[in-house]
Amino acid sequence: MDLEVVGVPDGQETLKTPGVDVTLEGSTTVVPSDSLEYPRRTSHPADPLNWPRWKKLTVLIHVSAFYFLFTFLTTVTVPTFASLQTIFNATYAQINYTVAVPALALGLSPFMWSPLADIYGRRTVMIIGCFVAFISTIGSAVTKTYSGYMAARFFQGWGVGPASSVGLQMIQDIYFEHERGQKVGIWTLAIDTGLLFGPLIGGFAALVSTEFVAWLTAIFFGALLLSMVFFLPETAFPRHEVIESGPPTTQDSDTSKISIVRSPPFINLFPIQGLRHPKPWDTAVHFIRMFAFPNVVISIMFYCWTWYWFILCVITMIPAAYPTYSPQHQGLLFLGLIIGTIIAEAFFSGTLSDRLVAYISRTRRTPRTPEMRLWLFWPAALLTAVGLALFGVAIQYNWHWAVAQVAMGIFGFGVQVGNTTTMAYAVDCHPDHAMDVTLFGERIRVGRGPLPWLPAT
Repeated sequence: MDLEVVGVPDGQETLKTPGVDVTLEGSTTVVPSDSLEYPRRTSHPADPLNWPRWKKLTVLIHVSAFYFLFTFLTTVTVPTFASLQTIFNATYAQINYTVAVPALALGLSPFMWSPLADIYGRRTVMIIGCFVAFISTIGSAVTKTYSGYMAARFFQGWGVGPASSVGLQMIQDIYFEHERGQKVGIWTLAIDTGLLFGPLIGGFAALVSTEFVAWLTAIFFGALLLSMVFFLPETAFPRHEVIESGPPTTQDSDTSKISIVRSPPFINLFPIQGLRHPKPWDTAVHFIRMFAFPNVVISIMFYCWTWYWFILCVITMIPAAYPTYSPQHQGLLFLGLIIGTIIAEAFFSGTLSDRLVAYISRTRRTPRTPEMRLWLFWPAALLTAVGLALFGVAIQYNWHWAVAQVAMGIFGFGVQVGNTTTMAYAVDCHPDHAMDVTLFGERIRVGRGPLPWLPAT
């Protein structure tokens, strides 16, 4: 095993770890460096933890792009609500439901996708899901009836379901625990920016036609689908089986050791050997079982039900707050949220979370713990409250639109820091249940999300 010990004066030894410096007086105590990594790395070249950086980045880009479209498709139609009312001869409340319906599918579909990802692999499920979303988006562009549009919107949400639970599982497959804070931050940034870029891009796409908003979304899904087919690798790896059986060799007469790490075909339609194949209802059971982990339940319930859902309230308020503005101008009013969200993630969210954990662990001379990430909740909650209050006052007293933009930037900053902190903390608490934790978080978030989409008064 590799050992890393640094000698210091006065008979002391300092053990260098990714986040902890342990000084031991009067003795030489060492810890295997591989024991500091979680999950445990194997020597097999097919192990995703051994992949080069560019290959891991390829996975992260595809996962984040799919997660971007996860919420992009729900809000991209917001600037065209008035036109959709005319096309389908529907009320404003009925058009609001076209946003809630895909959100409902987003909440339900991972119960189906997650077990399939553990049977047929992450890549297969991601490709099939993207294909379903692509076809459904085309359907929403060509349908002429309200019921047909609603059905298409539902299957849009159903198709992008793998972007949440399966996407985070792929991040867990390729990165060590101490690397995930920043990567989960990028992943959560994708869903938040998708939510905000949707109305911005949709407003300008409406310059062509109302239907072009859906066609543009279909183009995005089609491009991502092609990229997945040719560039997204399979990250599922039977780690526990390889560790227990030892690395396979060509001289080993037990071919099962080789078969469990055999690369799946280009398009895999058969169960992957070596992986645990869950029953169809296992995901639902695991969701219910998450209530046995109070640290996960309390953090996610607190964030989703008392924090995150306010962002949807702000989004739905913009058309009502500026009714005389064109769809393009209303789309531009989301820039404040976008800028605040991006700044938060780029400089103060995932990376800061990782550094904070390393700093606390080093100064206290204790191992890393998930709770060290929660210190970021305090500034995030304060900024969210300040931004939300300033936005409401600016609208109520008809202040200049720039004031509301500053308020939305502060608000978006706080929400994004809270989002990244919550998900990184929850996954770090139970890394072996990353998919279950994500599924639980998405169900709670979606369960709260559609509530603001109520008939306007």
